[in-house]
Amino acid sequence: MSASADGASRRRPQRTEASRQKIFEASMLLIGERGASEVTVDEIAAEAGVSKGTVYYNFGSKSELIAQLLRHGVDILLARFAALPAEEDPVRAMEAVVAEAIAFLDEYPSFGRLWMNENWKAENEWQDLMRELRAELLDVIAAALDRIARKHAVNQEVSRSGLEAAIFGACFIVGLDRKNLHPERTQAASVEAIMTFVKGYLAR
Repeated sequence: MSASADGASRRRPQRTEASRQKIFEASMLLIGERGASEVTVDEIAAEAGVSKGTVYYNFGSKSELIAQLLRHGVDILLARFAALPAEEDPVRAMEAVVAEAIAFLDEYPSFGRLWMNENWKAENEWQDLMRELRAELLDVIAAALDRIARKHAVNQEVSRSGLEAAIFGACFIVGLDRKNLHPERTQAASVEAIMTFVKGYLAR
């Protein structure tokens, strides 16, 4: 292989990754604002500054693009959870998880809107994937609550599955409510509100 051909082969993956990132960002913005069914591939391509063919080359279809957007967003959040420093106090550790979720939604509100728009539909083609992704996020919450239950006396009458769902749902709702309607509310105040669920789990 010639030096010029070898150089071109190294540049192509970089260009491809840059194109994918542009498409991700454009899709997240448009789909988060209007919903998946209301956005066309032409609009995504125009927003990303690439050709329609480039969108199809990278993702195959709009459906696959949205599936990868959902996976990509959850992977970012899971990586942030994994990078949290260890906390000796499990309640503080749970607070750190909630704070990271609120910070993520502050940075990626379009992902939150995409998730909420698609999650509450009676039917959508990403239902199975969203159940899988939801379970991965709930596992983080469940593990944090397990740590609390091992160290503190807890109210056994509280439904654990209900508590996990309440914390999960509250992170999205409170986070987006702050971003869209109440920017004056601090992240810390949002975290404190959600942590009332956890405090209610602790035995008096």
